[in-house]
Amino acid sequence: MPRPTATKPTDGELEILQCLWQSGPMTVRDVHEQLSKQRPVGYTTVLKLMQIMVEKDLLRRDETERAHVYSPTIARANTRQRLIDDLLERAFDGSAKQLVMHALASRKASAKDLDEIRKMIDDYMRGAK
Repeated sequence: MPRPTATKPTDGELEILQCLWQSGPMTVRDVHEQLSKQRPVGYTTVLKLMQIMVEKDLLRRDETERAHVYSPTIARANTRQRLIDDLLERAFDGSAKQLVMHALASRKASAKDLDEIRKMIDDYMRGAK
């Protein structure tokens, strides 16, 4: 019986989810090849982690073909929101201002990025009125 979906995926699970969100449904071999481009990782490690993710209801497995094909059961946007909510509460005492200020201080933002951030804030403020 599948366990309930975790509040947030582990780092390894998130790497696999990123592969699947970017490329669509894939076999374990495909995921392993993609992850191996970033860092050395064992095939059996990827296989076991993906099996665990099926049990946790983070992935679904299509067994109609010889090579099973996996796809995420959770949306990228929902996962990002859960991770941000968790980070906001745990590291910034719920302060969105502190989170944004720290993010801007940690990496130089391009003029284009800053313009887009200003536009998003303006749009947010118009919607909040």
